[in-house]
Amino acid sequence: MSLHAIRPWRQIDRRTSRQIMVGDVPVGGDAPITVQTMTNTLTTDVAATIAQVQACAEAGADIVRISVPDENSSRALKEIVAESPVPIVADIHFHYKRGIEAAEAGAACLRINPGNIGSADRVREVIKAARDHNCSIRIGVNAGSLEKHLLEKYGEPCPEAMIESGLDHIRILQDNDFHEFKISCKASDVFLAAAAYQGLADATDAPIHLGITEAGGLVSGTIKSAIGLGNLLWMGIGDTIRVSLSADPVEEVKVGYEILKSLGLRHRGVNVISCPSCARQGFDVIATVAELEKRLEHIKTPMSLSIIGCVVNGPGEALMTDVGFTGGGNGAGMVYLAGKQSHKLSNDQMIDHIVEQVEKKAAELEAASAAETQAAE
Repeated sequence: MSLHAIRPWRQIDRRTSRQIMVGDVPVGGDAPITVQTMTNTLTTDVAATIAQVQACAEAGADIVRISVPDENSSRALKEIVAESPVPIVADIHFHYKRGIEAAEAGAACLRINPGNIGSADRVREVIKAARDHNCSIRIGVNAGSLEKHLLEKYGEPCPEAMIESGLDHIRILQDNDFHEFKISCKASDVFLAAAAYQGLADATDAPIHLGITEAGGLVSGTIKSAIGLGNLLWMGIGDTIRVSLSADPVEEVKVGYEILKSLGLRHRGVNVISCPSCARQGFDVIATVAELEKRLEHIKTPMSLSIIGCVVNGPGEALMTDVGFTGGGNGAGMVYLAGKQSHKLSNDQMIDHIVEQVEKKAAELEAASAAETQAAE
């Protein structure tokens, strides 16, 4: 990590945005880019929803969104918020009373389209509830639900229509002297979403929530999100992200972190560097990596691990990682610690030993970080 930090060609200059608070989590400004997901349980099933929120938080979610489609969901939301380890965003569509109820229930943020809430009086009521309960707002523009007059004006969903929609919604909040908002302009088409986000980033200093909506299943949606979000993040656009997958919300969190980690924007857990495997491999790389990823999920400390099947690239990769293993011959390989050769190890002992070494290194890094923090205080 420190080695990467000194290379200027790895630096991303983030767009300057205002900072708002989502509960106790800062979004925008110089705050870390946050990772979000959304529950898919029935909100009225309080126990199941709380369990899913906790699982997502354990995976690293900074913020979790929950649908609030009816009055029973509003009542359930209060119980969920009380048990949640992370701020909750209430997903509100059309009915202004749900927004008021969600703010009163303790939601940290309301996801709304002000233009869909109804009359100006109703919008003001929702804004008042948000202000009274220290609740921020996310304006959610979506290519699939643009206003009729914009579709008539532009003929189809396009970046210009999405940007105009977003700016119209921003104006509604600003006209009511409300500025604790962030905005998104999602589309399932990568080109459309990227162009809309770029235009919106130029037109406002509001924090931007990134997402490629309805991206698809775990594999296809991950690829589409990595391309769309990755390019925007690379340009410095984006203060908080959600990877939308037809998969377990925990997987959305994992993919979100992997995208940020690949760009050096967030560091959490073990970054595994592994080869695709070939006939040169001295052990079963694919099965080994799968098992190590599973057994190292509990590690939160940022660190790196290289698992390479042979000596062609193995030693070079190991120089750059905290812990490494390079396959050799005769059923054994070389363990590297802090970029240096440490000791040989038989393949059949490798997984348990690597887990032990990673846990030991994580503990050392945590202790050093705690000591540094204490010294600074």
